[in-house]
Amino acid sequence: AIVNGLAGAGQEAFLRVTKQYLPHVARLCLISTFLEDGIRMWFQWSEQRDYIDSTWSCGYLLASSFVFLNLLGQLTGCILVLSRNFVQYACFGLFGIIALQTIAYSILWDLKFLMRNLALGGGLLLLLAESRSEGKSMFAGVPTMRESSPKQYMQLGGRVLLVLMFMTLLHFDASFFSILQNIVGTALMILVAVGFKTKLAALTLVVWLFAINVYFNAFWTIPVYKPMHDFLKYDFFQTMSVIGGLLLVVALGPGGVSMDEKKKEW
Repeated sequence: AIVNGLAGAGQEAFLRVTKQYLPHVARLCLISTFLEDGIRMWFQWSEQRDYIDSTWSCGYLLASSFVFLNLLGQLTGCILVLSRNFVQYACFGLFGIIALQTIAYSILWDLKFLMRNLALGGGLLLLLAESRSEGKSMFAGVPTMRESSPKQYMQLGGRVLLVLMFMTLLHFDASFFSILQNIVGTALMILVAVGFKTKLAALTLVVWLFAINVYFNAFWTIPVYKPMHDFLKYDFFQTMSVIGGLLLVVALGPGGVSMDEKKKEW
């Protein structure tokens, strides 16, 4: 009970201090992978175009159109999200980019990358739920169940998809550290997914995932000309986007479809 009390007090203190800044940091982290990928499309235009052309034999024009669509869609979506203008349209556009890249880069057949893309989609669902909340705030005096239900289920879907990221981090070996990491990580994933002690569990996952990301995806230690640099850089920013989604969970709470919310009715 004492440990739970201290953890709760620490969480509340953190939320009070970061209340004004946390949603902004969450948004920036969430769109970071799209921002990095859009900039990379600009600087690696020829390489990206040639890869699409050689993979799909679609010709110079279609391959160039694909790269341009990715570049424009991602950078425009990032600008709209950060400026809080037409956020819902930006989210749908970024959903489209995820779907397009999943097919174009054959991610559909790579389970690890597919799960990470789904986790990224979960972060966008949470951002979409936040934008719905902001849109409803003008009519705060007349809430209805019909209006709130879609937001609640988007928050549930976002939480469930976010935890897919952590399933790609599980290590199936007999070492004590790996077993401990798997047990603790799985417990935290379940707590976030079902919405129990959600903010504390999500905040713990943010700290854990950030530490793992900095340690394993340190792309800045690899020379730029080596392929591993781009691979780790992509992985780093995609993980930062999932961290952004978790920070939205910390800032907004789990929503109506969660054990935390049901406890209030008991």
